Order: sequence, then structure tokens, then C-alpha cells
Amino acid sequence: MTGEGTIVSAQEEGRGSGMEVAVVSGLSGAGRSTAAKCLEDLGWFVVDNLPPELIATMVELGAQARGAITKVAVVMDVRSRAFTDDLASVIKDLDARGYKPRVLFLEATDAVLVRRFEAVRRGHPMQGDGRLADGITAERTLLEPLREEADLVLDTSSLSVHDLRAKIEDAFGSEASTQTRVTVLSFGYKYGLPMDADLVMDVRFLPNPFWIPELRDHTGLEGEVRNYVLSQEGADEFLDRYHQLLRLIGAGYKREGKRYLTLAVGCTGGKHRSVAISEELAQRLSNEDGMAVKVVHRDLGRE
Repeated sequence: MTGEGTIVSAQEEGRGSGMEVAVVSGLSGAGRSTAAKCLEDLGWFVVDNLPPELIATMVELGAQARGAITKVAVVMDVRSRAFTDDLASVIKDLDARGYKPRVLFLEATDAVLVRRFEAVRRGHPMQGDGRLADGITAERTLLEPLREEADLVLDTSSLSVHDLRAKIEDAFGSEASTQTRVTVLSFGYKYGLPMDADLVMDVRFLPNPFWIPELRDHTGLEGEVRNYVLSQEGADEFLDRYHQLLRLIGAGYKREGKRYLTLAVGCTGGKHRSVAISEELAQRLSNEDGMAVKVVHRDLGRE
């Protein structure tokens, strides 16, 4: 354990059987649900409010999954019976087995927690017949030993949802898991718009190779068609400017925590222009940091 505010990366710790284990806990209203969703987006197998005595079993089952599960995160709160004693012993047991679990503890000031509970009109799980502030105080006291043992303590009082996601990504994300996954999808308008497109680019302003007899039977994957399409007036300028726009959009998506972008590129039949432009655009985007790009030609071969 390394104390408050210290981020321990997966690369810095040995992991039993290649399995990474994280325990997420902290004060009610401090952001556990947001942390759980973020970890899921990063590829972690997340279990919410698992009884402490079952954590070791869950980890062992994951380790036996032959690589299907490599990251397990357990979200714990005071609803679990015998919370502090059992959880402390489980963490020690996992550590002894070589899994080196990392503990993330989330907290916030009393004033912020009160405002958050009042905003959703819910009571605190430990207030009983008392006031909201009494429940917060009781929970803070109960969790203090776990806080002292945590690898990373995050005070979310002044953090936005996006700020919290960024901190969790820094601590628990790999380079691959934090990339924006971009799918460049070529299509033909005569077959309909892709339903899952985030952005649609229409390249029918370029001359259609279909009307060139020697190019008609070829596709945008072939050099003759590609060279013809990319040499047309406005093609290169269009690609340059759209590439710049996508840099801006990609940066914004990353700040907002959006990890998937489907960019549809359409021409009449999805055979020539959209295919050539998609391939060229994907090539340019693949050189960008933080983007993992693949190309799909939906309607190629459909004619």
C-alpha cells in the first residue's frame, strides 16, 4: 500500500496469474457508481457490492478463465455485512496469493455529500432515525481504517464527472483502453444511411468513376480508382480540412468520456468514391495519438 494520492499502475505491480484486481470503496455519494462505469469502459469486469467473503472466489474464477477475464474490480460499500473486518482480511489474503489488489477510496466533504443526497432526495444508508449528517459521520468513522490502507484516495468534492473519469483512467487504464476507437464506414446512399453513424460525410461532390468505362468494374480499393478519386479537384483539400475537424471532435469526445466514433462516408453505390476516401481518411487518422482506427466497407460487392 502506498498511501493517499499515490497512483500505482498495473505495470509497476506484479499480478498473480496475470490477473489485475481492484477494490473500489468510499463514502456513499462520493462517486462509486461513476468509478464503476469508468472501469467497465476500460475493460474491467466489475462486480457491485459483492460480499467480502466471495471476493477471493470471484478472483480465482477469473484467473481460471484462460484469459477471458484479466481485470476484476469489486465495488464495496457499507451495505455489506461485517464490512471492514472481512474486507481487510480478504485484501490481505489476495495480497498473499500474489494478486496485489489495488484499493481505490472515494471521499468528499460533508457539505458536498449533503448537497448530493438532497439533490436526489435519498437518505443515507447509515442515518437510521437520525439526520443525514449523522449517517455521513458514522460512515466516515467506519471506513477510516480502509481509507488509511488505500492505494489511491480521491476527494471528489470539486471534481466533475469528467475530471473523475480522467483520474481513474490515469490510474487504471492502459494505453489501448483509453483510446478513441474510430470506425470509418463506407456506404452507398442507394442502400440507406447507416443507423449507427455518429457523423456522415457525403463525397458525391466528386466525379463518379462509374462513368469511366475502364474504372466501372473496379473498386476504391484498387489503385486505378483510388488515384482517380484522390486526384480530383477538391479531394485533397476536403480530406485535409475534414481531418483537422476530426482532430477537434476526437479531443472533445475524449474529454467527454466517449470512446467510440463511427464515421460514415457515402457515395452513390458504396463502391468507388466512398471506399477510396474512407481508406485515405483512415490512414491519416491512424497516425493520430489516442485513436485506434478500423475501416469497414458496408456495401462493397453488393452490386
